[in-house]
Amino acid sequence: MTFLMRRGQGPGYRTFRGEMDRLFDEFFGITPAQKEGAAVVWSPAVDISEDDDNFYVEAELPGMTKDDIEVEVEQNLLCIKGERRFERKEEKENYHFLERSYGSFYRSFTLPKNVDGEKINAGYKDGILKLTIPKKPEVKPKKVEIKE
Repeated sequence: MTFLMRRGQGPGYRTFRGEMDRLFDEFFGITPAQKEGAAVVWSPAVDISEDDDNFYVEAELPGMTKDDIEVEVEQNLLCIKGERRFERKEEKENYHFLERSYGSFYRSFTLPKNVDGEKINAGYKDGILKLTIPKKPEVKPKKVEIKE
């Protein structure tokens, strides 16, 4: 990968920059082949939160229909997968810049043992997949009253 350096940035800067790039690539799961353009891989952004009763997963999947998305749970592993297809409306249309990603994706998350995988609710609206994952009642924290 070629990059420009400002004046005064010597070999130490390149080493530091390369190390920072490598750390970010590892964190976001980008492989060297993907970086060089050998394979285009995309992954939807996901937010995960919880309250006393549920875990919540929200995934951004714009331009897709609910039929393009699959959600599976097996042995406390939540899998979200699907495919966003590139559709040209006119064959003679010339694209000068394509930034949106297309193709298959797969995200998986290990669920805590205190969830009820049989009662997960899923909804899809306005490009957002929303999952509600209930916690098992017996695992919820119980407050113990302290007596004098």
